[in-house]
Amino acid sequence: MGHTTIQDGMRIDWDVEIATDDGVVLKADVFRPVDDGRYPVLLTYGPYAKGLAFQDGYPSAWQKMVAGHPDVAYGSTNKHQNWEVVDPEKWVPHGYVCVRVDSRGTGRSPGFVDHFSPRETRDFYECIEWAGVQPWSSGKVGLSGVSYYGINQWHVASLQPPHLAAMCIWEGSADWYRDMTHHGGILSTFWANWYDMQVKTVQYGLGERGPRNKASGLLVCGDETMSDEELARNRCSFGDDILSHPLDDEYHRDRSPQWDKITVPFLSAANWGGQGLHPRGNFEGFTRAASTEKWLEAHGLEHWTHFYTDYGRDLQKRFFDCYLKGERNGWAEQPRVLLQVRHVDRFEPQGATAWPLPDTRWTKLYLDPHRQTLSVTPPSAKADIPFAAMGDGLTFMSEPLERETEITGPLAAGLRVSSSTADADIFLVFRVFTADLREITFVGAIDPHTPIAQGWLRASHRKLDPQLTQPWRPYHAHDEVQPLTPGSPVDLDVEIWPTSIVVPAGCRIALSIRGRDYKWQETTGARLSNFKNELTGCGPFLHDDPRDRPAALFGGTTTLHLDPDGSSYVLLPIIDRD
Repeated sequence: MGHTTIQDGMRIDWDVEIATDDGVVLKADVFRPVDDGRYPVLLTYGPYAKGLAFQDGYPSAWQKMVAGHPDVAYGSTNKHQNWEVVDPEKWVPHGYVCVRVDSRGTGRSPGFVDHFSPRETRDFYECIEWAGVQPWSSGKVGLSGVSYYGINQWHVASLQPPHLAAMCIWEGSADWYRDMTHHGGILSTFWANWYDMQVKTVQYGLGERGPRNKASGLLVCGDETMSDEELARNRCSFGDDILSHPLDDEYHRDRSPQWDKITVPFLSAANWGGQGLHPRGNFEGFTRAASTEKWLEAHGLEHWTHFYTDYGRDLQKRFFDCYLKGERNGWAEQPRVLLQVRHVDRFEPQGATAWPLPDTRWTKLYLDPHRQTLSVTPPSAKADIPFAAMGDGLTFMSEPLERETEITGPLAAGLRVSSSTADADIFLVFRVFTADLREITFVGAIDPHTPIAQGWLRASHRKLDPQLTQPWRPYHAHDEVQPLTPGSPVDLDVEIWPTSIVVPAGCRIALSIRGRDYKWQETTGARLSNFKNELTGCGPFLHDDPRDRPAALFGGTTTLHLDPDGSSYVLLPIIDRD
């Protein structure tokens, strides 16, 4: 059993035991007010080790954040800061209990590691119900956290825990297939690398080989010290498991939400620059979940930053004060959509009633072969343009824009293509260039040079789900492979993830059609301590596993077919605010 201390203005119960229905005992730290009473609970369940300080586990991210945003560190000793969960020193004084649970097999919780599995989701459910009946609990449990701690909120909400009263999903993907593991059917190698860098390093059983929590004195990864062989037996082969499920089968559905069963009030916060993992689920969740009390927020900057800044924390606090404390603070009356609209040099707050925005002027720009331009009219004649199927492809660029133009919302593209082989991978990049043709990029959720928007599609996965497809968001079934006949054109509808950009007059917009991941430049020197690769434009969200993209199948020639019927275009959500 754990122990209790009073420090930094809080009563802290270290290593509290939560027994699950199969006998595994999870470990949690509970931060609560010193005064006895019943308080609403903010709970997280995840794999990053409750005892690992943010500053120790993710030093480069922490240093960058506090240097640029001193409000994050101000007003706290920062001794209890953890990666992607709330700082209790900024919540407990406001009458909240903060509970951090190490997920099964990680940190100080024993068991077999199998991320986002039904077993994990059931554990999360049981932790919520445990927290709802403790003597210090008001019975209202809220969920709050970034990324992993947001993703699994969608999943557990599908089970409808009785004590779950509200949740804030901050940059949390949802669909295990479309958002996370297979972009347009193309395998993302992120998860295999993430597993090595961020989970195996804090797996339960590292014991004395792992770090020690300076605040509690406890070993971060359990008191038991296992061999490498024992550790390996206690975790799934995560990257290989994902690779072995190339279609959206039961494996993926078990790790995805059931939107019609999510009824709890929520705030869904997306990052415009989170391409490859973080924005899509937040937008899909807002539009598709059955909840009637739901809000969407979208912001920029690094993926962890605004969760901790005064802007983000004040937003979360107003939401939770309303739903966990019952305060009439005006939250329920504010616009359902809260956007930090992106300009080249700033973000501008805007409110709206729905997503996509009701005043969207959906505009098609056609791919014209004459000068490889984007045009408001289809091309006047047919043209076939080949490119190396795993190369840098083609870029179609507009003329300089005559006036400032806001593009905020989801994008889509239609392409008519053929391949010299039975398949082809399409990587789309929506881009903005200055008048002198320098590309405008942004600090993204992970990468410091992120393009405006990206989309992906494997041609053999072109089958659409007619019930879920919208003109502005093609929805692919991913339930069967439809090989190409070499040389025969097919029509592709490509989803491009939501974005926001106010393009200055005189700048140009462009669509690149590539056969591999976007690269801002070959080398940047940009790195973060928790990722393996150098950051060259896509962060860690790459599609470079040769087992998924064998050269014999994907390394031929792709041909883009352009014709007067306008089959190849990009659909833009242009916003007129005048």
